Parts: sequence; structure tokens; C-alpha cells
Amino acid sequence: MSTDTPSDVATTSVELEETHTPGVLGINDGNLRTLSELVGVDSFARGNIVRLIGPAHKIMRANRALMEMQSMVRRGHPVTPDAVRHIVNLVAVETPETAEESLRNEITVHRGKVIRPKTAGQKRYVDAIDENTIVFGIGPAGSGKTYLAMAKAVQALQSKNVSRIILTRPAVEAGEKLGFLPGTLNEKIDPYLRPLHDALREMVDPDTIPKLMESGVVEVAPLAYMRGRTLSDSFVILDEAQNTTPEQMKMFLTRLGFGSKIVVTGDITQVDLPGGQHSGLKKVRNILRGVPDVHFEELGSEDVVRHQLVSRIVDAYAAYDMKEEARRGTHREKENHK
Repeated sequence: MSTDTPSDVATTSVELEETHTPGVLGINDGNLRTLSELVGVDSFARGNIVRLIGPAHKIMRANRALMEMQSMVRRGHPVTPDAVRHIVNLVAVETPETAEESLRNEITVHRGKVIRPKTAGQKRYVDAIDENTIVFGIGPAGSGKTYLAMAKAVQALQSKNVSRIILTRPAVEAGEKLGFLPGTLNEKIDPYLRPLHDALREMVDPDTIPKLMESGVVEVAPLAYMRGRTLSDSFVILDEAQNTTPEQMKMFLTRLGFGSKIVVTGDITQVDLPGGQHSGLKKVRNILRGVPDVHFEELGSEDVVRHQLVSRIVDAYAAYDMKEEARRGTHREKENHK
């Protein structure tokens, strides 16, 4: 329930550029309705004039979002209801960077597709990769943690900051015992590494990938294959890191060589380790947090850039897990008092 009193309510009118008004408001004013719902104001559009009614601080936020939406349209970027959600999240953060400026932070371009951060959290994550040697991107599915890391790896390779890209993830379903699976080595590991292959194809010409892998410029391998190596002059991505054991995580991080950068991605709510084993990603947060040149970026449902329903699903599961943890805690207390 809102705690705003009548004296808090204000009204303002925002004049949009006539040529850009349709793109800002959206089909049947869909963008404007989304903005109103997210910010918590009433809005009415007549021609190129948008009237905003609500608490003064919320009107300021809606006004800023409208200006950002107009800047996007002016630069040729389509504004959809999902884009409005990302803009509202961005303008909620006290930062001098605007949504338009964020859009200029292109990481890489492939076949006309521009890859860039789309939320404030994603922007912090990308900046952290630039500024630190080891970065942990922790967040739910769809928050861009692996995709953006891959884009930064391709950018580093293209700019010759590194000489190779190494992509790895634990093959938990096979218990890392790939020898027991049928087929050739490539056939054994392909199901576990396919998501990394798919992301790479979106950023590099697929025809060149076999040559890059044959020459060792790009390597995709299970985590078990990292043991005993020193990874120098490389951009290394460990994906699905929540499924590493603490020993595997230590082994991987100590592979770091000179001139390399490591990005570790994972979702601590999706641990698939058998037998109740502890997640190396969960433990490393407590061990390395605060260590210089190591950064932990926590992404949330607000950073999910898939269908809006994904964000709601993430939030619903998080709420359920909190209730279950509270219920288990109450049960333990009752057991202790018996």
C-alpha cells in the first residue's frame, strides 16, 4: 500500500519531439503504460504532450525515463516494453551515466548485431571485467553473465589483449568421468559444452571456429582438463561454476598465468552436485571477497533480459526458497527444544 499523502502528489507535463513521439509511447501507448506501472504514476498522452501525476520523486524518475526513451528513438534504437523496464532500472540508480550513454558501450559487433550491456547491473559487470583480473558473475538464468563474458573474451582476442580464449565448465552429469561415455572425445563432451559453442557462434563467424579451435586460439574443454596447466595470455571463462566442488574451484583459479583474465559465472540457486557436496562457488565468495583484483558482481532478476516472465519466475523461486529456509529453521528450533 502506498504511503504517499495527498500533499505529495504533483502534476507535470512533458513535451516530446513530435517525430519521435510514436516510438516513445509505443503501440497503443504500450510503452507509456509500462512506464506508469513500473514507476507508480498516472500518465496521459495527448499528441506529443505526456501528463504525469503522482509523488514528486516518482514523477522525476518517470520524466527522466521518458527522456532516455526519446534519446533511444532519436538514435534509431526501438523502444519496447522490455526496454522500458531496463531504462527504469537504470534511472533508479544514482549514476551520471544515462541509458543512451550505456547503449554506446558496444562490446562487439557481429553481422550487424551489437552486443552491449542492457541494465545497470550488466554495465557494472562489464566494467568490472575491464578493471579486474578475476571476476565472478553470479546471477539467475538470462541475466547475461555468460553471454557478456563471452563478448568480452572475443573483444579481448580481436584487440590482441590476449592470444587465446579458453572456455570450460564442469561436466557434472557425467561426474567428470567422460571415459565411461560412448563415442569419441568430442562426442562425449559436446553436450556439456554446447551452450558455450552456441554463444561463441553468435559473436564469431561459425566457419572460422573449427580453424580457431584447431590452432588453439579457441579452446573449449571440460574443467577436468584444466588440471596441471598454467593458463597464460588467455581470457578464461568458467561457466556453471556453482557445480564445481571447492577443490575444483581452487584448482581452476590457481591455473591463472601472466597476461590472463578469468571470468567465473554461475547461479548459486541451481547447484546440481551429487551427494550433497558443497558448491565451490558458494564457498569462494567467503574466501576471496575483499581480495584486491578480485571482484564479485551479483546480478538479479532485474538484469534478466529474456522474456519478462523469466524475471517473475526467478523472483517467485527466490521467495519460495526463503520461506522454505525459514520453515526449516523453525523446525530445527523445535527439534532442539524437545
